Amino acid sequence: MRLSVQMALKGATAGAALFAALPVSAGEFDGITLQAKLIGGQQYEALYARIAEWEADTGATVEVISKKNHFELDKEFKSDLAAGTLGWCVGSNHSSFASQYPSLYTDLTPYLTPEFIAEYVPSNVAASKIGDALVMLPRAQFDVSALYYLKSLYEDEGNKSAFKAEYGYDLAPPDTWDQYKDQAIFFTDAPNFYGTQYAGKDEAIVGRFYEMVIAEGGQLFNDDWSPAFNSDAGKRALSWFVDLYKAGAVPPGTTSYLWDDLGQGFASGTIALNLDWPGWAGFFNGEDSSKAAGDVGVIVQPQGSAGIRTGWSGHHGFSVTESCDHKDAAASLVAFLTNEDSQKLESSAGPLPTRTAVWDHVVEQSSSDPYRSEVLVAFQQAATHAFPAPQTPYWIEATNVIFPELQAAILGDKTVDEALETAAEAVDEMMQENGVY
Repeated sequence: MRLSVQMALKGATAGAALFAALPVSAGEFDGITLQAKLIGGQQYEALYARIAEWEADTGATVEVISKKNHFELDKEFKSDLAAGTLGWCVGSNHSSFASQYPSLYTDLTPYLTPEFIAEYVPSNVAASKIGDALVMLPRAQFDVSALYYLKSLYEDEGNKSAFKAEYGYDLAPPDTWDQYKDQAIFFTDAPNFYGTQYAGKDEAIVGRFYEMVIAEGGQLFNDDWSPAFNSDAGKRALSWFVDLYKAGAVPPGTTSYLWDDLGQGFASGTIALNLDWPGWAGFFNGEDSSKAAGDVGVIVQPQGSAGIRTGWSGHHGFSVTESCDHKDAAASLVAFLTNEDSQKLESSAGPLPTRTAVWDHVVEQSSSDPYRSEVLVAFQQAATHAFPAPQTPYWIEATNVIFPELQAAILGDKTVDEALETAAEAVDEMMQENGVY
C-alpha cells in the first residue's frame, strides 16, 4: 500500500491500534472481499482502474456490484435500507444526497489520522459531515457549473452581423441568462443543431431551477423549510426553461435528459451552449471523445436579473457502510481512492480537486496548456459563486415532487403559475408530514 494511505489509517478498536502505528504490510487484507456500489459514467472510469493497484497492494478484492448514476443509486440505497440488505461496504456518495442516509454510513474519523483529514480542503470536509461524523471522503469531483461553448460560432462574421441586426447588441459569449436565451434561439437549426440543452428530470432539473431562482433574487425555501419558490423570482426562473423549449432551442427529448446525455450531446458538436460540470472538460476537448474538440471555450456561468450568478454546487465522495464487517479495509480503499495520486489523476481530465496540494499541482500543470488554463480560470471563478444544495434531509424528497411540475410547465401541460402552485403545495404537505414545521 502506498505510504499516504499507510500513514493515514488508524483503528477504532484496541486491536486496531497496532494497525495504526505500523505501515500496512503487503497482503494485510488477504482474503477479504469488499462489495461496492459506485457511480457510473465515462468520466469516472480512470479512477476505478486504480482499484487494481489497491488490490495488489493489500491482497483484498473489490467486487463492484452496482454502477449507476446517483439518482439510481439513491433509489437502491433506500431500498437496501428498507430491506436490510446492507452486506456491501463501500458506496459512492454526494454532498447533495448524504444527509438522507444518517444511519447508512459510518464515521470515518476513527480510521484516519487528523493529519490525513487536514489534507482536504476544509469546506469540502465540512460538507462531508453529518453532525460531527465524517461520513465520506471527498474525491476530485467538486462540482459547480461553468459555461462551455463552441468558439467558432462567435468567430463567424456572418453570425456576428446577423445577430447584431436581430438583437441589437454584439455577439459574444453570454454574461447574463437573458443573453444566453437569445443566443440559444439564434444558433438553433433544428433538428440538426440546437442552441442549448438542459437536464430535464429528477434532482437535475430542480437543481438547475434552484440556482436560477437564486440568480433571479429568490429562494427555494424559507428559513423554516417551507417552500418559497412560488414567487416572482420562481416564475422568471421557470419561464426561462419554458421559453427555450417552446422556441425549439433545445432537443425535444431534453425533459428526459440527465448529465450523461448532456455530456454526449455537447461532445457531438451539435449544441452551441452548455452549462456543465468540470469533470467533462477533458472529454469535451478530447480528439477521440468529442467532435467539438479544438473548438471549446469555457467561461464563468452567467448571471440572472438580480446580478447573481448561478452556482449550485456539491462534491462526490466515497463512504463506508455502518454494517460493513471490514471497516478498516474499506476505509483503506476509500482513502486510496481520494489520496493525492488519485486526485491528481482525476483532476488531470478537468474535475476540480478537493485536496489543497492537488490544487497547487493543477495550477502548475495547466501553465503550458492553454485550454486547461482556460478551464481552470473559468472554474475558479465559478467556484467563487458556489452555493450548496439546501441542507435538509428532505432535499431529494422535495425534488421528487417538484420536478414533475417543472416538466409539466416545460411541456405546456400547465402554466408556469399552475405548476409552481402545485409544486409548492406538494412540498408544503411533504414537509408537514415529516414534522419539519
